[in-house]
Amino acid sequence: MSVDLKTVKRVAHLARIAVSEDDAQRMTGELNAILGFVEQLNEVDVTGVEPMTSVTPMEMKKRVDAVTDGNKAADIVANAPATDENFFLVPKVVE
Repeated sequence: MSVDLKTVKRVAHLARIAVSEDDAQRMTGELNAILGFVEQLNEVDVTGVEPMTSVTPMEMKKRVDAVTDGNKAADIVANAPATDENFFLVPKVVE
C-alpha cells in the first residue's frame, strides 16, 4: 500500500491538524516508509508463537474474584445527612 499526497491531506483534515504543503510532502515519504516496514513484519512466520505480555516471562498479577462490600460502607455514608445501618435515608415521595 502506498500513501499519496491527497491521502496525507485527507487524514490531516480528518484529524483536524494543519499541515503545510512541505510537511505533507515530507509526511508522505515517512508514512510510506512506515507502511513498508509493516509489510516486512507481515512476512514473518509467527505460527506457534504465543502472544506475550512482556519480554521477560512473568505471571500476571490477579486478585481474587470475590464479591465484597469493600469494607468502606461507613466511609461512604459518613457525609450523608441521614443514614441507618449504612444505608442512605431519603424522604418518601408520593405523587
